[in-house]
Amino acid sequence: MKKQLLAAGCILFSVISPLKAMAADLSSFSQLFVFGDSLSDTGNTFTFTGGQIPAPTVSGSDRLAYFPGRFSNGSNWVDYFGSQIGKQGLTPIPLVPLLVNPNPRIASQQGVNFALGGAQTGKSSDFPGLQNNIPGVLGQVGLFSSFNQTFPADPNALYTIFGGGNDYFSGQTDVNQVVQNLSNSISSLAQGNAKNFLVFNQPDLGESPFGRALGFPQQLNELTKEHNKLLALSLDNLRTIRPDINIFSVDTNALFKTVEFDPVKFGFKDATNSCITGNFQQVLSICDNPDDFVFFDNVHLSSRANRLLADAALASVRGQSIPEPSAALGILALGALGLGVLKRKQKKSELIPAGRAVALQSSHTGVES
Repeated sequence: MKKQLLAAGCILFSVISPLKAMAADLSSFSQLFVFGDSLSDTGNTFTFTGGQIPAPTVSGSDRLAYFPGRFSNGSNWVDYFGSQIGKQGLTPIPLVPLLVNPNPRIASQQGVNFALGGAQTGKSSDFPGLQNNIPGVLGQVGLFSSFNQTFPADPNALYTIFGGGNDYFSGQTDVNQVVQNLSNSISSLAQGNAKNFLVFNQPDLGESPFGRALGFPQQLNELTKEHNKLLALSLDNLRTIRPDINIFSVDTNALFKTVEFDPVKFGFKDATNSCITGNFQQVLSICDNPDDFVFFDNVHLSSRANRLLADAALASVRGQSIPEPSAALGILALGALGLGVLKRKQKKSELIPAGRAVALQSSHTGVES
């Protein structure tokens, strides 16, 4: 079975990768703009909630629960990836602080991170703990367009698109719509003079601790499979109709399967369970060595895993294939799992019963959503 998983991952990598491998000079990127959910968030949700999400400390103690502003125990993939591109590294400023104190000059220097915890792929998203809808990936791109009125998009910048997991965790089963949202996001940015894109597909969501706990792992994995197939087709179509843009693909699904095949080779002792007890709203306890785990909580990556995800993204931009574990511990990539606890949409799901995700998360952690 493990050999079959590894073979399937390698096949999928060849499917989603461009027919003609592209490569870019990492030092040539002038700015970094990030669109996505909690996996890519470097402080937006934390600032927006006054430092309450993700939970700042372990319940009943002063011990830090999450690394400030990140849904992890340390730096996330955006931090690691940004430090390796541009002439001296790029650190995009989080959107929310920028909205509080607008400074287009600062934003135009290294870029902006628009990613928000709980974001789905549409214009807006529902998320427990936040009073109003938050912008989804399409909504974040819309905000970027408003910034463009102050300073034009730089064709030498890199734009990352990472989303979809929150849609499916919330009960969305219209894969075509989710992929269309991502495709429309790229098209909209391209119309504004963006030229370079880094796009992530999805891992098997049913293999995450939260996905398994929901009780519908196979259905989630089926959604993942369909999502990745349609996303690959959509990206190939964009490459055909817009030969002037560069789209670098990160096959997170194949990477996850490779690490699952032999996690020890990548420095992990546990690729199945989460390090913490609780969730991003209330942490009850933390394991002794978080970086021994692929998952820090039931949907988010440990900092070690985030570093590997960044390595995978760097390899994609360099035009490299999946590296061997001994050559570069950089092929984890669990995709945009985002924040697994989302309000259930009113529309009844064909695969996941209404309210099941939120109800299970609350009962499992003892935290009301």
